[in-house]
Amino acid sequence: MLRSQDGGAAVLRLDDFLPYRLSIASNLVSGHIASAYEQLFGLSIPEWRLVAIVAEEGRIAQSAICERSRMDKVTVSRAAIALADRGLVARVPHDGDRRSHLLMLTAAGEELYAQVAPKALELEARLFAEFSEEELAGFTAMLRRMERAVLES
Repeated sequence: MLRSQDGGAAVLRLDDFLPYRLSIASNLVSGHIASAYEQLFGLSIPEWRLVAIVAEEGRIAQSAICERSRMDKVTVSRAAIALADRGLVARVPHDGDRRSHLLMLTAAGEELYAQVAPKALELEARLFAEFSEEELAGFTAMLRRMERAVLES
């Protein structure tokens, strides 16, 4: 947060600047998760996010994955190619757009998701074990409000 010294102009202290703190926390959590997913399943974070989104949606266009995940097109495309090369996702024709394809999990992708999802929930539970349900609900609500504020600005 910005601090005023002796009633003067606000001074930026990076360690107290909330966007910076949020970025640091996000990087630490993502790094921790990335390490676990890489060791256990050979998945990068973008690949895991893509698998999870496709698992939830059934069939989805890459552009919709970009919008939902806030990952850029190149990141999503690389993850989709890597997963297709491993036989975890398949591209199927998009009836509504001949220039586009839909992604869907293959049987191997569904099997992988069935293994990864419980580990993801377990990791989340360990990371937030010291927080009360009320704290987590409040934190989630604040994150969603921040997202809306940025999208509406």
